[in-house]
Amino acid sequence: MKAVIQRVTEARVEVDGATVGAIGRGMLVLLGVEKGDGERDAAWLAEKIVGLRFFEDAGGKMNLALQEVGGAMLAVSQFTLAGNCSKGRRPSFDTAAPPDEANRLYELFVAKVKGLGVPVATGIFQAEMRVHLVNDGPVTFIIESREK
Repeated sequence: MKAVIQRVTEARVEVDGATVGAIGRGMLVLLGVEKGDGERDAAWLAEKIVGLRFFEDAGGKMNLALQEVGGAMLAVSQFTLAGNCSKGRRPSFDTAAPPDEANRLYELFVAKVKGLGVPVATGIFQAEMRVHLVNDGPVTFIIESREK
């Protein structure tokens, strides 16, 4: 699994012009699921991201985790994170998990994050979405659940 996480002051996702998920201060997580990913990857990634200290403390150091700042998460499925752009000009999605498995692991990730006590808003799996965010910093990280 791959995740792009962004520290935000606010974020929302729209489907057909309607907001389906929104948060204030917290993090936007774009989540991609690949073939071979499993439940352990989803659980590990959820714990890693929730515990990541990438919010600033009073001294200006990245030293606080999501819950310590009272933040929320907007989790959006992102099929294109499984894209391989190393050959030619068109991305290949051969490594992407099949939709049913990707959705199952995306939903498991969201459930694990909620189980850790973090409020979570989501997009709609396989929908055409518009994601709006104010990146705070900007602070952006890429995290993979296993070595490729």
